[in-house]
Amino acid sequence: MPTLTKLYTMQEAAQHNTPQDCWVVIDGKVYDVGSYLDEHPGGDDVILATTGKDATDEFEDAGHSKSAREQLETFFIGELDLSATVIPELEISSKKQADYTQKLKDLTKQYWAVSVAIAGVSVVGFLYLRKK
Repeated sequence: MPTLTKLYTMQEAAQHNTPQDCWVVIDGKVYDVGSYLDEHPGGDDVILATTGKDATDEFEDAGHSKSAREQLETFFIGELDLSATVIPELEISSKKQADYTQKLKDLTKQYWAVSVAIAGVSVVGFLYLRKK
């Protein structure tokens, strides 16, 4: 019979990011390591820097021993709910696009003479070089 564990979203785990209440996510598992912060050989700031994101790479890069990995399991409180991935809310850009379009129209009206002057100089230059 499978063991049932509590599922947490990354957002839930990220809310526990203080020295008094600190959770980390490693290999899809959620650990409450708040009581261990003072004992961590690397200092509490190393652990606190990994809250709110997947800390698997940081944990693996540190080269933790077998006993450290076993000790980590004593802080296990649940698993990361991978089905609850957050889809970022789409930004409606019609207003921004309208603002951009209006700015472009304003700039075109303001600087139309520049493009006409460039075209005029080009034509005069072409005609001048053609006579030579």
